[in-house]
Amino acid sequence: MVSADAAREKSNRNESELKIMSPGQLVIKRFLKNKLAIAGLIIMTLVVLFCFVGPFFSPYGEYEIFYIDTGTGEEISMYDTEGLKKPGVGVNVKAPMSSAHLLGTDADGRDVFTRLMYGGQISLQFSVAVTIIELIIGVTLGAFAGYFGGKTDMLIMRFVEIFYCIPFLPMMLIVSAFMMAFGIMPEDKIYYLMLIMGVFNWAGVARMVRGQMLTIRETEYMYAAKAAGLSVPRQIFRHMLPNAIPTIIVMATMDLGSFILTESTLSYLGVGLAFPYASLGNMVNAVNKSVIMRNYLNIWLPPGLLILAIVMAFNFIGDGLRDAFDPKGRR
Repeated sequence: MVSADAAREKSNRNESELKIMSPGQLVIKRFLKNKLAIAGLIIMTLVVLFCFVGPFFSPYGEYEIFYIDTGTGEEISMYDTEGLKKPGVGVNVKAPMSSAHLLGTDADGRDVFTRLMYGGQISLQFSVAVTIIELIIGVTLGAFAGYFGGKTDMLIMRFVEIFYCIPFLPMMLIVSAFMMAFGIMPEDKIYYLMLIMGVFNWAGVARMVRGQMLTIRETEYMYAAKAAGLSVPRQIFRHMLPNAIPTIIVMATMDLGSFILTESTLSYLGVGLAFPYASLGNMVNAVNKSVIMRNYLNIWLPPGLLILAIVMAFNFIGDGLRDAFDPKGRR
């Protein structure tokens, strides 16, 4: 049984260790103690390696179609122009899983495993780009609203309420129709969607940052900064925003996961990246046919599981960061 003196000594040792650790070290220590956050970080690392490094080792291309010689059973790539001239050659659609195609081929004869890598790339890039755009707009407007208050705050918050009232999915369907009408190329469509989604999703970030700024601007060190004659941009970006970074980081990690789901939903509805380009959403879109849903799990289940893994990893990391940045969190 541990004596009272030993317990007191251990407590004093822990307190002394906490005193000599910087705030950043304390955050890292709390984060590393969160097992789910570490699991999320490992999953995210594996997903990034799979999506961005994996294609260099894949023997197939993203758009490569495979054919089958019905007479010999020999598989022919679309790049084999001589082989395609043979009689009795047809597209090798919905091929089962094999050593040649680990996840088989889809309804167009393309390797599912390879397209899964490229689809994960697009979905991750989409999520990161939209998050960056919404943070740039939301953090800037929220910081100015919280710092100045008054008419500036009222004007910005009215814009926030307007953007909150816009129905997102109907608006994206209208935007997609406009892009088709103006002849936007399918491969460029995703970039327009990134910009539009970032512009229309900043309101939540602005409201959160504004609340943080309203609290921070009443602190003693901000009164000292004003008394020292520091410029307004310096007060906001050098003294106020750094203290709101924990909230911003947690919000960003949560939004990364939600935008993956949004991209998948848009692609499923036909608004996202167009065929033949791969994204996780339009790969899952293959399940709109009941025969594929029942008999070809290898076509739609892997992208669904990859979406699940990415969103779960981002949520675990976000929860871990939230707990790590909490000054009251002592584990």
